[in-house]
Amino acid sequence: MPKRVIATLLLTVLTSFAAYGVLARLGPPSIPYADEARVAQGAQIYAEHCAACHGANLAGEPGWEQPAPDGLYPAPPQNAHGHTWHHADAVLLDFVKRGPARVRGEGYQSRMPGFEDTLSDAEILSALAFIKSTWPLVILEAHEVVNGRPGSAGVLLDDLAACGLSLGVLDMGGK
Repeated sequence: MPKRVIATLLLTVLTSFAAYGVLARLGPPSIPYADEARVAQGAQIYAEHCAACHGANLAGEPGWEQPAPDGLYPAPPQNAHGHTWHHADAVLLDFVKRGPARVRGEGYQSRMPGFEDTLSDAEILSALAFIKSTWPLVILEAHEVVNGRPGSAGVLLDDLAACGLSLGVLDMGGK
């Protein structure tokens, strides 16, 4: 092989390892719900791409916990009464990006499309930031636990139960 090709391959490999190292240190994506600019951007994205199904008030569609007669699940609430906060940030990004049917697999049916051809990861995270910014402190803290990060306020499962909420079965694997 010519030296130029070898040098190019070597540079590509080294660049890939460097990028992997940076990404590995950054860890999984984190929803920037405390960033006012991202929340404001997310509110606009949510209004344009999500509110028609999940509701302008994040309440979802009636009967969201059971399949509709067509076998598809209605859009769930994105507020504290839904199950969005049961999923880690990386899982939520994946659900919005690829769509629940592709993420869950196993014949799962959903009306929700993936937005990977419509929204960037940053835009999806902004929409999720808007959603997450509406959750009460107890849910924010519980969501930190779901993300594998200890919450700062020391929320206990008893605190959730006192609010009429439950983690149910934690889904940290993406399904």
